[in-house]
Amino acid sequence: MDTVTLNEEILELKKKRKAVILAHSYERPEVQDIADFVGDSLGLSREAAKTDADIIVFAGVHFMAETAAILNPKKTVLIPDLDAGCSLADTIAASDVAKWREANPDGQIVAYVNTSAEVKALSDVCVTSANAVEVVKHLDPNRPIFFLPDMFLGAHVERVTGIKMHIWMGECHVHAGIGDQEIKDTMSKHPNAEFLIHPECSCGSSCLYLNPDAKMLSTEGMVNYAKASTRDEFVIATEVGIIHRLEKMAPGKKFLPIKESAVCQYMKMITLEKILASLREDKFVVRVEPEIANKARSAIETMIRFG
Repeated sequence: MDTVTLNEEILELKKKRKAVILAHSYERPEVQDIADFVGDSLGLSREAAKTDADIIVFAGVHFMAETAAILNPKKTVLIPDLDAGCSLADTIAASDVAKWREANPDGQIVAYVNTSAEVKALSDVCVTSANAVEVVKHLDPNRPIFFLPDMFLGAHVERVTGIKMHIWMGECHVHAGIGDQEIKDTMSKHPNAEFLIHPECSCGSSCLYLNPDAKMLSTEGMVNYAKASTRDEFVIATEVGIIHRLEKMAPGKKFLPIKESAVCQYMKMITLEKILASLREDKFVVRVEPEIANKARSAIETMIRFG
């Protein structure tokens, strides 16, 4: 089936079933184009919280669909491919968080949204890369803080806030794969380009050293910055799927991925064919146990209020 026909069938079925399609900025271009809303984890969480649709089709990875299900216990939340997971979320388990809590009963647990529902349920607050700094600034610096699971985002938050934290040593395989050599090579080839770097990148600190004018931004921060900037050439250090959105939101400007192979295979599992099957057959319903959802909801709602 060609793309035009797929789009027509998806739009028709979406209207019939009173569904909404939410897509992350790392999704395939054609998936972003069919979505009702495209954004980062914070924006997607906010859209999921306020939608009046009966069905939410989540074109993203599993923890994102779980978050939507937690915020919408009476709605049907679908993810078109159950195998669309997250290497970062997989680095930490609820048992790891419980162990830290036992050793630090007065501690504060800050969970990046890239975590399972069970981990969120044990946390005090969730954050995204867009609001992690602001949230941590509002915590009690005299009580221990456990930041999980991304060590590079945690280091960025420490650097900006000056607040020392216990940081879990997790990483996203895509962002961790963007290293110093890519920074150096791209700087030499594009000396006039502006560098926009996601704080999950392993090269963040060295990039700021090599290029003090580089901007450390969330995916949505990159979009907003590029739209407002007077510059016309940007090097983008994050998953390459965002290039499509940047080109749409800031037409006429040039966006260069720092690493062409910075591709999340989990995000790319979602296709138009799978979205259509999801709408037709309720593939696949995402459910979170009520006890877990109730505990996690407070941490997620606090995240949504910040930033």
